[in-house]
Amino acid sequence: MDERNLPSDVIAVTEHAFARIAPKWWPGNPGSVLVIPRLHVENIYALSPADGFALWELVQRVAGSIRSSYECEGTSIRQHNEPAGDQDVWHLHVHVFPRYEDDRLYLRHEESQWVSPADREPYALKLRRALGLPFTFTG
Repeated sequence: MDERNLPSDVIAVTEHAFARIAPKWWPGNPGSVLVIPRLHVENIYALSPADGFALWELVQRVAGSIRSSYECEGTSIRQHNEPAGDQDVWHLHVHVFPRYEDDRLYLRHEESQWVSPADREPYALKLRRALGLPFTFTG
């Protein structure tokens, strides 16, 4: 556990996946979320169909909750595999970004920044309320 990975970042936990506020944001797209399988898999190639279904079901719920809670104009979903596919974390995860007209998300990678737990907290609270799912790990 460190400042970039706190229990307070978790917004939803299901049997096979969980979602958390991302600790790194792009300008103009605050409050992005990572959806992650609970079972360790390095990339999409190793994901079982059952875990894949559960992961994408949570991605869909998170995207809808971001859209309604943040009053954004849309969402983008992104997932990377292997170095040539820009994977730099060796545990599968799906990014869900709030989108706004002319936000230039894909042109601003070099401007991304780590954000404090205090900056992440209001987004976590909004999404926990919207999702209505457990947000702590049990068992």
